[in-house]
Amino acid sequence: MIVERIESEGLAHFSYIVVEGSKAFVVDPRRDCEVYLAIARREGARITHVFETHRNEDYVIGSMEVSERTGAIACHGPGLDFDYGETLEDGQVFAFGDLELTALHTPGHTDESMSYVLVDKGSGYDAVAVFTGDALFVGDVGRTDLPGPDKRERLSHALFHSLHDRLMTLGDGTIVHPGHGAGSVCGGDISERAFSTIGLERLQNPLLRLTEEEFVKDRMGQRLDRPPYFRRMESMNLHGHPAMSGLPEPIPLSPKGFKAALDRGGSLLDLRTPDSVSGAYIKGATSIWLDGLAAYVGWLMQYDAPIYLVVEDPLQVERAVRILVRMGYDNVAGYLRGGMSQWLREGHPYEVLPTLNVHQTRDLVKQGKAVILDPRPGHEWEEVRVPGAMHVFVGELQSRLSEVPSFTKVACMCSAGFRGSMAAVMLRNLGYENAFNVLGGIGAWKAAGYETEE
Repeated sequence: MIVERIESEGLAHFSYIVVEGSKAFVVDPRRDCEVYLAIARREGARITHVFETHRNEDYVIGSMEVSERTGAIACHGPGLDFDYGETLEDGQVFAFGDLELTALHTPGHTDESMSYVLVDKGSGYDAVAVFTGDALFVGDVGRTDLPGPDKRERLSHALFHSLHDRLMTLGDGTIVHPGHGAGSVCGGDISERAFSTIGLERLQNPLLRLTEEEFVKDRMGQRLDRPPYFRRMESMNLHGHPAMSGLPEPIPLSPKGFKAALDRGGSLLDLRTPDSVSGAYIKGATSIWLDGLAAYVGWLMQYDAPIYLVVEDPLQVERAVRILVRMGYDNVAGYLRGGMSQWLREGHPYEVLPTLNVHQTRDLVKQGKAVILDPRPGHEWEEVRVPGAMHVFVGELQSRLSEVPSFTKVACMCSAGFRGSMAAVMLRNLGYENAFNVLGGIGAWKAAGYETEE
């Protein structure tokens, strides 16, 4: 038996392929599915099934892509009317040589949530592993707010019983394979460890030590962001989508061709780091550094226009495309050949993003000549912040623009300068010519000995 975990960077999404003899199955695959096909070829196996743990919210699942390429049957839990694949029953068993996989209905994160218990009959009949999706993470459990406020309390109770009456009844040595790792928006405090066991979670997971009343109160009080693109992911994962035969191939465009494409209505996505953006960027760009793309593109980019990229290195294009298609952005049409250097050499117009250091920022604020805008997510703001700063999360900045003063300098300060750059570019595109990025952010502010509060 071979079990391999595949991580989708940025999303902290875990998918799995299990190979036994000439057969294989995949759990919660991503759309760029070549990795599973390659592993199956390497092992001389055929992928026969795809098992979904639930209708995922934070990425487009690759079940249709794997099915299209291999003929595998896509399977998911009961409770939703999926437009593709087959609906499983609780307790349904699948055989893969000496392996048995049992579908275990574990509602709570969603009504249709399933876990999958793996038994290796060659060594006994105790569970050796369980794929828990978003029901149980390492050190955390799933959120129960996504299906809606009217269902949250019921689902919180359901999750408690799924955890204690179903998953915790498996042997302590059962390996836990969760659907996400640390950094995922699907959990509040997932451990950095990618693997665990039922026994370790029983001992170490604080949420499993709560009474049912305490557990439901905790889930009802949890406050996590819900990016607007979740609705699109839910729809695509319920009703299906055209299966990709491969990744989009963006066209390298000269500056002249790039400008023409933007003039025809293309969306411009600048994936460079803040120090590059501060030197020169193209007006109207959405600025997200590449490592932050998965976390922020769903907040800031619309789905109805072709996307054109500006990157620091053309080798970054493929990585960007992979992240974008996992989130449903299929129309990645082109990128700027030669990057901003070529754009500038050919004399095209550009904008400069002015920056401040923390000393300048502090002086301006003390003089009443600037306000600090903190664009970080709410949980980071609650952990540490600059006294007197205003908080507007960058993903909500455009919808809350009326809260941002236009009569003074706006110093956008995040933890290091990456979200600050995103916010400042957005504000300047919207006419706030006094928007600045504070390089070094709160980290530099604290290093300088300036006051913070928690």
